[in-house]
Amino acid sequence: MTSDTGRFLAVAGEFLRADPARNSVMLTVTENLRVSGAAPAASPPLYGWWQPGAGPVGAAFMHTPDFPLMLSQVNGPDAARLASDLVRAGRRLSGVNAGQEAADAFAAAWQERTGDAIAVFRRMRLFRLGELLPPSPGPEGTARLATGTDRDLLTGWFGAFAREAGDPPREDHRAAVAERLGYGGITVWEAGGAPVSVAGRTRAVAGMVRVGPVYTPPELRGHGYAGAATAAVSQAALDDGVREVVLYTDLANPTSNALYQRLGYRPVEDRVMLSFTATRHGLRFTRERTRGLRPAGRRRSWSVRGIHAATGRHDPVVGGERGRAPASRDRGPGRRPGQPR
Repeated sequence: MTSDTGRFLAVAGEFLRADPARNSVMLTVTENLRVSGAAPAASPPLYGWWQPGAGPVGAAFMHTPDFPLMLSQVNGPDAARLASDLVRAGRRLSGVNAGQEAADAFAAAWQERTGDAIAVFRRMRLFRLGELLPPSPGPEGTARLATGTDRDLLTGWFGAFAREAGDPPREDHRAAVAERLGYGGITVWEAGGAPVSVAGRTRAVAGMVRVGPVYTPPELRGHGYAGAATAAVSQAALDDGVREVVLYTDLANPTSNALYQRLGYRPVEDRVMLSFTATRHGLRFTRERTRGLRPAGRRRSWSVRGIHAATGRHDPVVGGERGRAPASRDRGPGRRPGQPR
């Protein structure tokens, strides 16, 4: 394990770049850190990798403050061993983001050693763009790159988007907006001479770009602006020579999942984000599919598989209203695809 981004990329970079779509988050986060040259924080990132003997790296993980642990594809036993190692190292985690098997194994081992309660925050699906199919007919308006004059508007929209998505609160989103403006990472859709929707993109790394956030204010939804903005930012990435354009969706939002598939995005893999919460008085609770909440007892940990019937609202991936069917094609993507980092 290391907190040195450069060392992590020197050892695990080839593994990550071999499958840039599935390793999108680790690639883009480390690229941002590399480009910005940010000094180590009081709670720096933690990285690690699996490298049996002298063979190639077979899996990797990343933990950045305020976000769940991100796991690449890895088997359950190795994920469980990592949880044990992190507990022994005194690393506190808010959750884990991984494939189902790895997330279950990691969470079970973590709960056994910490007593934390486990809950589902979100189920996600990774999509990769095939042939781009822009909306036809498209909505009124045109796309343009955001500029410094949009900074205040975008800061407000990013904040509104984060609140609607259920992300951890931030005092100010100016830094995130400024960073994206610096590399042309925000596209605005204008209609009637005014901005009506926004779509972001990450820096290109390993021939890959991830789309997100995508946001339309509630009062402007229902016109197809978000779909048009997503198509525009996707086309711009292709024009820049990117080989893979990807995005994440919230599986609880069928409208956004359907829209992105109409635009030409195709499923790649599913992931689940589990949250870890310290419990009082040494009691541990898990939500089971049919039994509701129940104590885990002194020594026994109930299987985390039962909790997957319960979904929460946090996720650095996609926001979305739950329990209400969007009224039009633009309601779902008014939230976002993509990680907010």
